[in-house]
Amino acid sequence: MTVEETQVAEVVVAGEETKKVAEETEKVFRGDDEVKDADESKPKTVQKSSSYKEESNFLTDLKEFERKALTELKVKLEEAILGNKLYKKEDPKKTEEKPVAEEKEGEESEKPVEEAAENKEEEKEVGVGKDEAAVECEEEKKPDTDISLWGVPLLPSKGAEGTDVVLLKFLRAREFKVNDAFEMLRKTLQWRREAEIDSILDDELCADLSSAAYMNGVDREGHPVCYNIFGVFDSEELYQKTFGTDEKRRQFLRWRCQLMEKGIQKLDLKPGGASSLIQINDLKKSPGPAKKELRIATKQAIGIFQDNYPELVAKNIFINVPFWYYALNALISPFLTQRTKSKFVVARPARVTETLLKYIPVEEIPVNYGGFKRENDFEFSVKDGSVSELILKAGSTEIIEIPALEVGTTLVWDLTVLGWEVNYKEEFVPVDEGSYTIIVQKAKKMGSQEGPIRNSFIANEPGKVVLTIENMSSKKKRVLHRCKANESC
Repeated sequence: MTVEETQVAEVVVAGEETKKVAEETEKVFRGDDEVKDADESKPKTVQKSSSYKEESNFLTDLKEFERKALTELKVKLEEAILGNKLYKKEDPKKTEEKPVAEEKEGEESEKPVEEAAENKEEEKEVGVGKDEAAVECEEEKKPDTDISLWGVPLLPSKGAEGTDVVLLKFLRAREFKVNDAFEMLRKTLQWRREAEIDSILDDELCADLSSAAYMNGVDREGHPVCYNIFGVFDSEELYQKTFGTDEKRRQFLRWRCQLMEKGIQKLDLKPGGASSLIQINDLKKSPGPAKKELRIATKQAIGIFQDNYPELVAKNIFINVPFWYYALNALISPFLTQRTKSKFVVARPARVTETLLKYIPVEEIPVNYGGFKRENDFEFSVKDGSVSELILKAGSTEIIEIPALEVGTTLVWDLTVLGWEVNYKEEFVPVDEGSYTIIVQKAKKMGSQEGPIRNSFIANEPGKVVLTIENMSSKKKRVLHRCKANESC
């Protein structure tokens, strides 16, 4: 979808459109939307979405017409690089003034031209400038064979492992139309040169926006995950500081490109590698489309990413989605390609954790979204044991035991119940029947808004920590948990 299409889509809802929006939102809340909110009584297993499957970058997996298009693009690119024709050459600056300007300025308009001519002659005398024809000739003799994109050499004859992966992104973005893909690549390289994107990682930009978007963890297939937190712009002070002027909006866009480049650095642009990102868009407390400056900046960012970062997003997951999003999405949807729509996933506030779990392991989901990942976590690491899962049937009780066989053992555990609404308690039961059971956490009813539990206990005698979960509801519950005793449990 182009920026123009987005602008067309963002119109005032009226007449029959209101009816369409109402029907769309009714489907959403009935559970017929793309996210396919299934019956809550049926706990979902951890699985990958079937709506979009990232294509293979191995040549042997490509269809015949895809291999042919890739070969043609490589030939075209090789010729353009070696012939110094990849970048467009700027037209000489026109020094002639418009007739109207000449009439108004008279003799004064001639003065700058005369001075410029004199300066040019001086430059030639002292050797500051070079004859343009000589410069062009020199460039043609020495083509830049080191042109690269995202750290991947583009000259096909160099045989770099990632060249095909990068070129396939442009081909897929243009439905394997070679000429269109080549022009898209040329414009991207031109834009990067003019905007100095290759040095953007060295820039210090928008330090106040570190909480607005950031990279955090990977999904089940190794894709880096980027979180975009629109709610931070609910602060009027930060909003004005970010979007108050055209210059501030330009800085915001440059900062967002910088974050994209940081994410790309985490990719493995090789056949079989994770060559795209996962975008999580949190719309909780988002100012929404009513904020003109945010809307403009968002459209500009969309345009930049679509034009210059093709096929670098495997999934666009929208969470904590408010009502207005469904209305807007119903209008935008007809303008989106099926390929783009297949990458969209939408989750209401009550389904955030469950939706994220389809794509991201719980140990990689931040704790504020119902996962186990905590900032600067010194208790658990990636090397520690995997997460276990159990299904808690309606009206049943489950017990999780964590043994502590030696005195002084420190037990640490994480536990969460999707949707909670259960009774929960923690106890330490000694092996010695003559000792007393110790209440670690007294029994209480856990509401639906509860976050994951992290707790620990130091055993002064052999025994076990017992976690008791009682499901009094009529629906099944999913329980995820992990534990650690010293180095392992």
